[in-house]
Amino acid sequence: MPEETFAQLIAQVRAGEDQAAAALVRRYEPEIRREVRFLLRDPFLRRSFDSMDICQSVMSSFFLRAALGEYDLNRPEDLIRLLISMTRNKVVDATRRQRAQRRDHRRATSLESVDLAADSPSPSQIVEGRELLSAFRDRLTTEERHLADLRANGREWSDIAGEVGGTGEARRKQLTRAIARVSRELGLDEPDGETE
Repeated sequence: MPEETFAQLIAQVRAGEDQAAAALVRRYEPEIRREVRFLLRDPFLRRSFDSMDICQSVMSSFFLRAALGEYDLNRPEDLIRLLISMTRNKVVDATRRQRAQRRDHRRATSLESVDLAADSPSPSQIVEGRELLSAFRDRLTTEERHLADLRANGREWSDIAGEVGGTGEARRKQLTRAIARVSRELGLDEPDGETE
């Protein structure tokens, strides 16, 4: 994908355009699911976790954080690296939760596993995503919401710092910490969080 087209796709995703989100899912979902299957080589873990469940969790986190302007993605390779990193973190977190809550996959005896694929988000998933973004934004402070809006509109951190004060790096960290805080509050990430 040419960089100009990729930049447009990311801008459209940040703007919440459903068609752009569906295009991104169609293009990158196979990469995520392949990584999940690679990470879940243990057959008992595969019965406990469906690659689609992990994929949906990764995409949900990605779209939410992208809409808030957290990521700097200039090339498709940057996005793939980010999604793979998020996938690894989600699998590790899910495995840790499975074992910590005494739902240890090694006790499972069922040999059935369901793996349903979807090419694009359903209307209910789109509504859920919008509701989640709204709930997320409501938990941000006014200043944090302003930073998120500026980033979502494609502004660079140096420009944002020039407008609101401070340094670009300090404002980036402020938004990253705010997103991590609200993610924990909403139960989207484990307390130790993801480090994408």
